[in-house]
Amino acid sequence: MKYSTTVPNDPDTHDDFKPTNKVESSGLSLKEIVEQDVKENPVMLYMKGVPEFPQCGFSSLAVRVLSHYNVPISARNILEDPELKSAVKAFSHWPTFPQIFIKGEFIGGSDIILNMHQNGELKEKLKDLSANQKSE
Repeated sequence: MKYSTTVPNDPDTHDDFKPTNKVESSGLSLKEIVEQDVKENPVMLYMKGVPEFPQCGFSSLAVRVLSHYNVPISARNILEDPELKSAVKAFSHWPTFPQIFIKGEFIGGSDIILNMHQNGELKEKLKDLSANQKSE
C-alpha cells in the first residue's frame, strides 16, 4: 500500500479537505508568530495533532508528561501547516517534533521532558505555573 502526503489540485476536491494555513490571516510572519507563541505562552508545545488528540506517540508522551503537572498547555498542530513546521525548526534549531518551550526557553522533545520529569527538573521548572494558581 502506498500513501501520499500531497494534495492533488483536483477541482472536485472540496475545500474542507484541502490543507489550510490557520496562521496566515494574522498579518504576522511565521517567525513572528512562533516568537509570539513562545513569549506569551508559559508552556508552548508544537506537536503533531492537538493535546486532546495527539497524532504520534512522541506528541502523546509530551502531553501526558506535561498534563501530570496540571499546567496550562498551549499548542499548535504542525501537521496543519508545513511552513509553520519549518519556521519552528528554524527558530529552535531542532529538527524533530514535538518541541516544548517553557517560559520562553526551548526545552526539547518528549524524551528530554520525560527525563526531566523522572529526575525532578521538570517539577522545578513548572512549579509556579500550576493551573490551580491565580495568575498575577
